[in-house]
Amino acid sequence: MSIGSRIFEKRRQLNMSQSRLAEAVGVSFQAISSWERGEYLPDTQKLTEIARALGTTAAFLLGEDKAQVPDWGLHDRVFSEEHMYTLVKATAVAKSLCGTLRALPFAKEKHKDQFRQGKDRVPYINHPLTMACHALAMGIEDDDVLAAILLHDVVEDCGVLLKELPANDRVRDIVDRVSKAEKPGEERSAFKKRYHARIMENPAACIVKLIDRCNNLSLMATGFDRDKMITCILETEEYVFPLMEKVKETGPLYSNALFLIKYQMLSVMESLKRTLA
Repeated sequence: MSIGSRIFEKRRQLNMSQSRLAEAVGVSFQAISSWERGEYLPDTQKLTEIARALGTTAAFLLGEDKAQVPDWGLHDRVFSEEHMYTLVKATAVAKSLCGTLRALPFAKEKHKDQFRQGKDRVPYINHPLTMACHALAMGIEDDDVLAAILLHDVVEDCGVLLKELPANDRVRDIVDRVSKAEKPGEERSAFKKRYHARIMENPAACIVKLIDRCNNLSLMATGFDRDKMITCILETEEYVFPLMEKVKETGPLYSNALFLIKYQMLSVMESLKRTLA
């Protein structure tokens, strides 16, 4: 069946005239008629508008709606936590990152009975280890930032007090800012604004949060349902992207990292937007 035939069939099912469809799309009814007869093809933008007006998808009009989806075999674990632990430890030893070396076994111990969302029951420590390896791959070797990355969920998720962290005051401040703690009766929107405003006051905390969100976005397909994906994308655009602008104000230190983080987040988000539409 041709594109024109599909347009005709959907329009007929909706009992919609050519003039009404033309008005919705912003073309003449003669254009609709020529498309349906197969004399011309609508351009990509018009095809999308036609699909929207007919309550269908461009894929249907193009005859791609019945394509078989392979069994992709989605995986919750992208990298081995054992290998990442070894990499972080070896780098910390080589670079004399004492704070990172203290934080590494502490985080592993506190998260030992926790697992990430998803079907594979991936140990939770995989998350901060992935973040730490991501930071190192981007050239971030600030000992306090790496230690804070490893410890960033320990207070929020493991019942550990800030003063119990094997860390200095700067690391504790970063962890405190990225740890979520809603006030009783506080509206969700008010909490999000307050939470991200506190993070924005500290560029190092911004970096930790950005890498955290980057990792969470990258694994949404295995742990989030459709509504949670949409919410996560919207929150990222409203609250997380502004953190990048704050970090930029501090100078060029994190320029390369910010480029890579934004590139990865946008790549995931824009791809999901198309599939979720």
